[in-house]
Amino acid sequence: MRNIFLVIKREYLVRVKKKSFLIMTLLGPLLFVGFYATVIWVAIGSVDTKTVQVLDESGLFRNEFKDSETLHFDFINGNIDSAKTDFRKTEASALVYIPKNVIREPKTVRIYASKNVSLDLKSEIEKVIEKQIEDIKLSEAGITHKILEDSRVNVSSETISLSEEGEKNSSSAAATAIGGVCAFLIYMSVFIYGTQVMRGITEEKTSRIVEVIISSVKPFQLMLGKIIGVALVGLTQFLLWIILTVGLTSATSAIVSSQMSKESPQVQQEIEKMQNGMPGRGMPGNAVENPMAEILGAVNSLNIPLILGCFLFYYLGGYLLYSALFGAVGAAVDNDADTQQFMLPITLPIIFSFVFAQFVLRDPDGSLAFWTSIIPFTSPIIMMVRIPFGVPAWEIALSMVLLVIGFMGTTWLAARIYRVGILMYGKKVTYKELAKWIFYK
Repeated sequence: MRNIFLVIKREYLVRVKKKSFLIMTLLGPLLFVGFYATVIWVAIGSVDTKTVQVLDESGLFRNEFKDSETLHFDFINGNIDSAKTDFRKTEASALVYIPKNVIREPKTVRIYASKNVSLDLKSEIEKVIEKQIEDIKLSEAGITHKILEDSRVNVSSETISLSEEGEKNSSSAAATAIGGVCAFLIYMSVFIYGTQVMRGITEEKTSRIVEVIISSVKPFQLMLGKIIGVALVGLTQFLLWIILTVGLTSATSAIVSSQMSKESPQVQQEIEKMQNGMPGRGMPGNAVENPMAEILGAVNSLNIPLILGCFLFYYLGGYLLYSALFGAVGAAVDNDADTQQFMLPITLPIIFSFVFAQFVLRDPDGSLAFWTSIIPFTSPIIMMVRIPFGVPAWEIALSMVLLVIGFMGTTWLAARIYRVGILMYGKKVTYKELAKWIFYK
């Protein structure tokens, strides 16, 4: 046990002290917060006013095109040919031509520009024209636009979980988001840190350092120490990422809030639209009044302690299961190029798990979700997708027990390969050869 602890300590300290570890630990949160800040900065800096000329031969739309923070409408007179000629001499973004018979033939509307107009601008113009034509036709039929708007109902249902503890608010959107994020983190960590175990073993084998190490440490102890050491490095990095990201995000939000108070009302309105999720000039009156409160309420409706506890277990369980196999591959080959032939059978279950997760999100209680959350090779990702939706305790317990058994099985298998392959040089390894190594006495 002492030897395993020494290997864990060495692997942990060597990797944590590397410049690459420190750089990535700091760079990850900075990139996330930088992206967040860039989106806000672009939203603030992109507020500029475009001029749109309107030639309305019908005379029905002069009072319908309203100036906004980003658009200024300039109504002109004359015929379309002279309007197009004069348009080339101006800095206007577009020229809208509305013919006299637009009510009967709405497809005769034309938008001219020196280059292609944006989809938002085209949609904005079409929306105004469509609304006015609808109002005119409804008025002719004796129906006002207000009556039509009042007849439209927007249903927003509230989901409530019924359990032995009573009724409890739930959120499908929050469950989907948190389940997807947890599954993605496990998916990435298995690849990143499992590959680190494999490359570390391959480097030591290639440099012949391992021949000195195993004179004092048994091969199994060396492999297990490497696996646990890298796992602790991953947990340390995750913890630092969470702390730094929360701190930097809070600081960035405070700075943005202080800047908003100094900006013009026009910029403040654009920022509020972005935060409320309102594209273009806005949404109908049912827009979210306090999106942050709604998000926090959705998150609080979930069993956060259970999700965090299960995430920690499945992160470690999935990593330990796959890293043992990655370690066996690293011990069996002499260089990184030879690892490719053995990587595919190991990575396929991980990739399939991530693909299956998309279907499990649609039906968290289906047969596919159940069986893939029980099988050890897919359970770390699939179970984390299901847990925010609510999973019976016996299914979680069965999945955990099978994952532990799976880890013990892959560790035993990897140790049988590791003890032979770690000192094997200059021989092209095949699957048949690996099978022989497993049963060597």
